[in-house]
Amino acid sequence: MAVRTWFSLLALAMVVIQLIGTGMAYERPPARKMYIVLDDEDQDPTHPDQVRISMAGADKMRITWMTKDETPAEVHYGTVQGELGSSATGSTRSYKYATYTSGTIHDVLIGPLNANTVYYYRCGSSGPEFSFKTPPSQFPIRLAVAGDFGQTEWTKSTLDHISKSNYDLLLLAGDLSYADFYQPLWDSFGRLVEPLASQRPWMTATGNHDVEKIIVVHPEKFTSYNARWHMPFEESGSTSNLYYSFEVAGVHVVVLGSYTDFGSDSDQYKWLQADLGKVDRKRTPWLVVMLHAPWYNSNSAHQGEEESDGMRDSMEEILYKARVDVVFAGHVHAYERFDRVYQGKTDKCGPVYITIGDGGNREGLATKYIDPKPDISLFREASFGHGQLNVVDGNTMEWTWHRNDDDQSVASDSVTLKSLATEPGCN
Repeated sequence: MAVRTWFSLLALAMVVIQLIGTGMAYERPPARKMYIVLDDEDQDPTHPDQVRISMAGADKMRITWMTKDETPAEVHYGTVQGELGSSATGSTRSYKYATYTSGTIHDVLIGPLNANTVYYYRCGSSGPEFSFKTPPSQFPIRLAVAGDFGQTEWTKSTLDHISKSNYDLLLLAGDLSYADFYQPLWDSFGRLVEPLASQRPWMTATGNHDVEKIIVVHPEKFTSYNARWHMPFEESGSTSNLYYSFEVAGVHVVVLGSYTDFGSDSDQYKWLQADLGKVDRKRTPWLVVMLHAPWYNSNSAHQGEEESDGMRDSMEEILYKARVDVVFAGHVHAYERFDRVYQGKTDKCGPVYITIGDGGNREGLATKYIDPKPDISLFREASFGHGQLNVVDGNTMEWTWHRNDDDQSVASDSVTLKSLATEPGCN
């Protein structure tokens, strides 16, 4: 009980800090209670904890988990339950953050794997058997999209809704655990999402709450995120885990880092140009970008930030010339869908911008919008929820936003999009 009370006090303190930091520029309704998943102290120290998977190339999957004690990084897997005839070994690591020392983090690549296939796997030489399904190699494919999860009862509601959506892959637009320097919250978050993240690949971006830099005490940024959430940056030619790309079933997904250098002389800028320059729209007719700080936003929250405005000024033309179809962002704790936009105006060849930073964070919702509503903003609502992206074929994509209304997933906004790769006048 004392531990849970401490967590409650921590959550309250963090909310106060956030309000002071924003000067209370906008009001937020009370968030639901923290949803903390504590460690089982009686569990074997080699038992796999916080198991999750992510894509790592065309036909491989990265299996990541933690143990209290240092054990070999090995995964046994197969397509028949109980018959795990294939195996792979990987690496282990741990990290320190102030007085905290993590458990052993295991990182194993398995494959080659068949598309749209259920695999069973075990982390280590003993422990429970998990299963996951690989994404399809052809259309249709379904992506779940969310941002700013945190770990509250709202988060739990969002996760429950996502679990029922029959998705193939999840995109998470930054601000994962809301640990905000208190590292055990990263462990709690890993346990909270394990039931879903161990069954489908989760692909993540970084947000401001993932930075965790403390001057003098811990000057390095993203220490915890980089150690725990290894994304396929090496496979995409990137030099940083904060930005990368991957392809799945005719969709090329680019993940950008809002909180790392993005100027024209930066590595990220040069990598983005090179990555988009290699995209074959005949093979991957859909081009999707995910980042944290939105480039377009008519909410009163998070206006005038360099990570939004400066990054847009630097990179918008690159995305426009590449004919990016959709840009997903988080950060603002509300939902908003824009028209196809370029340089602040409707443009039939520009991306659709969608803010989806309403996954369930402890800070509550950003309820105040700029009035009057800009013409380029087509739908906006301050509710918790998630999105579902159904890529039907090479020309048609269906987007639906589901809000959490009294714990029921309610489809509140939807739109059908056509690929810019086939749009007349955009090629």
